[in-house]
Amino acid sequence: MALILAFGPISGAHLNPAVTLADALQAGTCWRETPAYIAAQTAGAFTGVVTAHPMFGLPLYSVLTHARSGTAQMFSEFIATFGLMAVIWGCAQTRPTAVPFAVGAYIAAAYWFTASTSFANPAVTLARSVTNTFSGIRPADTPAFIAMQLAEAFGATLLFQWLIPSFATDSTAAQ
Repeated sequence: MALILAFGPISGAHLNPAVTLADALQAGTCWRETPAYIAAQTAGAFTGVVTAHPMFGLPLYSVLTHARSGTAQMFSEFIATFGLMAVIWGCAQTRPTAVPFAVGAYIAAAYWFTASTSFANPAVTLARSVTNTFSGIRPADTPAFIAMQLAEAFGATLLFQWLIPSFATDSTAAQ
């Protein structure tokens, strides 16, 4: 929430490649700028790992060996990403100033109510593959998580285009 509030006026607070791609589908983010956003998001996620690990006396990078795969994990990621997109698209249409608070509250809650601990972000998923902590993911499991995140970001976007017809032509970059 704090980062969305801090960086929103500067860059739109684009922190999630799935959200950026969905926003580009809505003509909110320019397709020409999308690769740069995704590169910055991914670099930022890895920088977060390299910053957090020394604070806890861990090596800069480590590979997780605990599996995060299977139907329960994929369904959790479906729920996590769908909910995130629903919060963003719903609030952006009706209460844009509430988006940072709603996203922060949703992600904090989804960390606890989903079996996957709510990755809901391809850049974070990649970065969490180099941390051997509770929040990590085995590198071999990352492609399925990312596929689910991207599919559901697009699915939620299509649903909101149907639920709110003006949404398809009046999109607001939210994250």
